[in-house]
Amino acid sequence: MIRVVLADDQPLVRAALEMVITETADVEVVGEAGDGAQAVRLAAELRPDVVVMDIRMPGTDGIEATRQVTAAGGPTRVVVLTTFDEDEHVYAALRAGASGFLVKDMALDDILAAVRVVAAGEALIAPSVTRRLIGAFAGQRPRPVPEPVSRRLDAITDREREILTLVGRGLSNTEIAAELVLSVATVKTYMTRLLAKLDARDRVQLVILAYETGLVSVPG
Repeated sequence: MIRVVLADDQPLVRAALEMVITETADVEVVGEAGDGAQAVRLAAELRPDVVVMDIRMPGTDGIEATRQVTAAGGPTRVVVLTTFDEDEHVYAALRAGASGFLVKDMALDDILAAVRVVAAGEALIAPSVTRRLIGAFAGQRPRPVPEPVSRRLDAITDREREILTLVGRGLSNTEIAAELVLSVATVKTYMTRLLAKLDARDRVQLVILAYETGLVSVPG
């Protein structure tokens, strides 16, 4: 059973999501929050699998709440759900540790499917979207690479660095396999190693890391 906390300051939105979720056999709502601070508290108390997080909420907003939930180091993953799909909000949400970004005009069944994907440990950001977002923002904000991250990068092999670069360019596992003439299974093995060596939660964090460390630069 996938345990979910809904965080949105609009009761009607929470009610609509809860109505869809209660009709499923594998997902349940274990808590509701009307602001970011309450979402952080519920995540700590209930340790849900997923928090569906709105961005604009009173007090602590969804970006800061996401940062606090993911920084706690628990099992909870965050899907950001908002009416505001501007790139800046998406980038901020991903930097804060969100594993997915959805907009409220998506079909409710699609949102539910996204919850399942994120609960399974995947990141819900399509390669083309990742490429556009990170290319537009991470490359324009050069950041010094923290020493622990630099040491972890030094520990990866040349082949792993090559694959990390391709991940940063937004290629899927299948596309990477074709590019390097490897099997998809081999690429998945390399991905698992990269996530472990770089202490990254998911593919999105690898993409951000590839840009912020200069492995990938913004086209043009």
